[in-house]
Amino acid sequence: MRAASLPSAAAAAAVFFAVAGCGSSRRSTSQPGNTASSAPPAALVAEARPIGRGVRFQPPVSGRPLGACSRKLGVRYGVHVEVFAANRVVLIPAGVGTLGPRSFSAGRIAGAACFGELVTLDPTGVVLVRPGASLTVGDLFRSWGEPLGVHRIASFSTAPADAGSAVRVFVDGKPRPGPAASVPLRRHAEIVLEIGPYVPPHHAYTFPPGT
Repeated sequence: MRAASLPSAAAAAAVFFAVAGCGSSRRSTSQPGNTASSAPPAALVAEARPIGRGVRFQPPVSGRPLGACSRKLGVRYGVHVEVFAANRVVLIPAGVGTLGPRSFSAGRIAGAACFGELVTLDPTGVVLVRPGASLTVGDLFRSWGEPLGVHRIASFSTAPADAGSAVRVFVDGKPRPGPAASVPLRRHAEIVLEIGPYVPPHHAYTFPPGT
């Protein structure tokens, strides 16, 4: 079932997170009295990418919830997943792991017919996982309804013969060997997937309280 169109507030929030470094916990090194103190740190600017336009960069939900689908969201822990293709942000939409009808509040999903073992309530890349569920990035893409392989992310792919063309995976800023689909959705992990030009990965994410 495809997700309903996101309200403008959610889209604005997504733009903010992409430009502001997706909640990276890097601290500014600007000193008091420095006239450039209001400028974002150079490292943060290097990590930022614009959100891609069109359905390839903003694919809607077409998959199904995983596991038991409960009417209540319940206790969850957060994982942050960022996706880059063609040097642009690919948005993970709100509504992954939910069934409609859905209700929104301030651009965020406030209610749904049911919630699966992993869900996204907004397009910021925060994935909420039910404690005790043993899930991976591959499960996220399956519930989203998008393909993920050694040389493919959603509708973006590269030829296996191209040197260095495989999907790159980083966890907490460090390269992670092996298939992207096998990466576990561990509490407070910062997971970055890339295909195409290299994007400096974030090392951490500032999670909302309670996750």
